[in-house]
Amino acid sequence: MKTSSRSIGLGLVFLLLAAFPLIAPLFGLEFYIGFVRRVLIVALAAASLNFILGFGGMVALGHAGFIGMGAYTVVALSDAGVMSAWVMWPLAALVAGLVAALIGTVALRTRGVYFIMTTLAFAQMLYFVVVSLRRYGGDDGYTLMSRPTLLPGLDLGNESNFYWVVLVIVALALWWLHRATQSRFGHALMGIRDNETRMRALGYPVFRLQLVAFAIAGAIAGLAGALLAGGNGFVSPATMHWTQSATLLVMVVIGGLGRSWGGPVGAIVWLLLEEFLKQHTEHWHMPLGLLLIAVALWAPKGLAALARRRRAAPLTKATP
Repeated sequence: MKTSSRSIGLGLVFLLLAAFPLIAPLFGLEFYIGFVRRVLIVALAAASLNFILGFGGMVALGHAGFIGMGAYTVVALSDAGVMSAWVMWPLAALVAGLVAALIGTVALRTRGVYFIMTTLAFAQMLYFVVVSLRRYGGDDGYTLMSRPTLLPGLDLGNESNFYWVVLVIVALALWWLHRATQSRFGHALMGIRDNETRMRALGYPVFRLQLVAFAIAGAIAGLAGALLAGGNGFVSPATMHWTQSATLLVMVVIGGLGRSWGGPVGAIVWLLLEEFLKQHTEHWHMPLGLLLIAVALWAPKGLAALARRRRAAPLTKATP
């Protein structure tokens, strides 16, 4: 019954999001079609980080590097004259996944703060490599001439069309991530998070499982980067800076570590508040900082867990 009601709720959310480009022009809110699309993409990136952070216990501070690798794969292909989304987006995910696997091969041999610093160091290395690529704009960034082509007759230059394509891709990716966390692989990953020594004793290939999860998260982040590049029409090395990784980390903490919808919830709350506060004050960082403190004090398991706990409260009180 709970699964059925949750599926219905998610279906309604999907339908509302799908209807947004049709409703927005009626109220003069065409600008927010692009904004909601960006929220969806960032939610996907946050969910990919939550996959290794919340479910795998791997506190990585270089996740934005994989987003940047996906974005710059699109830049490289566009510069070479390849504009097919069927080539761009899968290749962006593949490149980011391979880079994540190479970094993970080194980083996963460390633990604790050393793992955090290793992922940060690699991400900053990627950042400075991209800054040095003058062919792709260097520190000034690179402007894409047009959006990728997907199907004949489907113009991705149209904001609504691109929005719907992004919505479908994000929905499928989030569904796949949820299924992955519910699988044997996901349960093994959570077991490693909770007690790595015991999982080793039980014969689980801990390093291999962590490496696969790290590569998957990197690939999905790369896909998010490719979608972000296509939506913005511009890619900058700032996308890969460590501060972007820290922001993603904060989003996951706000949403809920190890919660299926923790990453998306955190990204939605953060970006909506950021957009609202920027319109009213130049000091918008302070309220967001207060939000993080409030979550740490009153909802340490995140907003997604808080909502779930409130739904369960009446049942708990009714139980003798």
